[in-house]
Amino acid sequence: METTNFPYPPSIKDKKKKKKNQTPESEFHSDLTLCTKNNDLRSAISLYETAILQGLRLNQHHFNALLYLCSNTVTDPSLKTLALDHGFRIFDHMLSNNVHPNEASITAVARLAAAKGDGEYAFGLVKSMGKLRTYDPALMCFCENLEAEKAYEVEEHMGVMGVSVEESELAALLKVSAETGRGERVYGYLHKLRNSVRSVGESTVKFIEEAVSSNGGGWHGLGWIGKGDWVVKRANVDSAGRCRGCGEQLARVDIDDAETERFAQSVAALAMEREVKANFSEFQGWLEKHADFEFIVDGANIGLYQQNFADGGFSVSQLDAVVKELYTRSGNKWPLVVLHNKRLPSLLENPSQRKLVEEWMDKGVLYMTPTGSNDDWYWLYAAVKVQCLLVTNDEMRDHIFELLGSSFFLKWKERHQVRYTFGKGNVKLQMPPSYSSVIQESENGSWHVPIAADSNNECKESSRTWLCITRPSACEASDEVPTNVETSENGHPTYNLAPTNPLKLESVTSSNGLHHSTESFRFSEEVPINKATSLTGKRKERSPSPSN
Repeated sequence: METTNFPYPPSIKDKKKKKKNQTPESEFHSDLTLCTKNNDLRSAISLYETAILQGLRLNQHHFNALLYLCSNTVTDPSLKTLALDHGFRIFDHMLSNNVHPNEASITAVARLAAAKGDGEYAFGLVKSMGKLRTYDPALMCFCENLEAEKAYEVEEHMGVMGVSVEESELAALLKVSAETGRGERVYGYLHKLRNSVRSVGESTVKFIEEAVSSNGGGWHGLGWIGKGDWVVKRANVDSAGRCRGCGEQLARVDIDDAETERFAQSVAALAMEREVKANFSEFQGWLEKHADFEFIVDGANIGLYQQNFADGGFSVSQLDAVVKELYTRSGNKWPLVVLHNKRLPSLLENPSQRKLVEEWMDKGVLYMTPTGSNDDWYWLYAAVKVQCLLVTNDEMRDHIFELLGSSFFLKWKERHQVRYTFGKGNVKLQMPPSYSSVIQESENGSWHVPIAADSNNECKESSRTWLCITRPSACEASDEVPTNVETSENGHPTYNLAPTNPLKLESVTSSNGLHHSTESFRFSEEVPINKATSLTGKRKERSPSPSN
């Protein structure tokens, strides 16, 4: 057996051959990198101890690698004590050597503090960094320790620093609120979930089930509706948007006028950065004068649909079929077809196609985007600005669409995209669904929460599972209606109630030709519950406390 004393762990010794003329510093660096790659805390600690004995000076990268290993293995029961003891020791060594900790350093130590149950220390570290984005260790520690007020303080600090609260953090806040009996907080976090995610993961579903069962729900800031136990179950939704669990009709959720205008401005600003500014400005001016459209058509997407065969090319006949179908559907109003001008020469070569294209131009159906442009910006801006439907099979997953923000953009897309297929020469349009797959709260206080598919499967709406949460006694109604919602000093909503007549649940049509029910407009309200807003609707019975 080999008895030679070797300053490094055998696992490292066996895996590499020492390079000639390698300095102790470079050797320590390469060995530590190997430990990090293999998640080998014990070997890394041995390297660290040897480095101290040799008097090596560690830099920020070395300290961060060691702290990362400690924080990454602290959840392993067999390594927790080692990780905690050495983690804080390494951090103290880092500070005593005047090596400035960065975000990675603070995040790792905050995780160690949270694992030790010291949320105050973790939160203090976060606040000391100013712009640190990782509040999770402190927030989760307070939630696990049922220190609700401290958890709320962390969330408030996140808001001040402009850090978004993600689903996992909202789920933890929802859970601690339920377990500590803070009913209005449960209600508030359900709405924050509604505003930030479209569907929730299985772990969040379990928290919602627990929170609502013990604390209840509400209706648009009015408080707790009805009395008695909640019925929480899983159900599917039929094609018309009716819940098979309780029979409730789900709503269609769209962005409001103010959000639409901000969205249009955002698209225009991004387009101006990437397009020739004069060209896009010209399009904006043209659109202002020709804004009476109910449909915008992605011409290239339709013309090239299923044309990847030997004799395939740009199919004018497919585009013509879509244009005629939309013309008929909208009561003899022409759609706007956006097409890049590089397509024009080939279209004009064929006499029959030329006649059709010239007719479109005469009627204002066709807008040709200029050379060097990306027509995606043009048809997207037109659809948003005019607030009409967009006909395209483009899933809009390219980098330009990623710039727009996933949650906000997806909600708009669901309500405004029209897909199409062709069969035997006929076009079939798939209009936006009759309901939105988002977290919803109904007039009677029930909740419907779409559950996200696992990462390995893409969930089809027809097979999606929903969490259906109802309270039977909530169907009893009074004639009170809220006229104003204000925010109290403690940040909780307060309500001024006044009598009014019940809303008539009749269908209405918006100015852009989209058909909605009155329910749709109620659900399109996306103002956080801690902001003042005006509400109308039939007042349902409100329990005096969440425990009823």
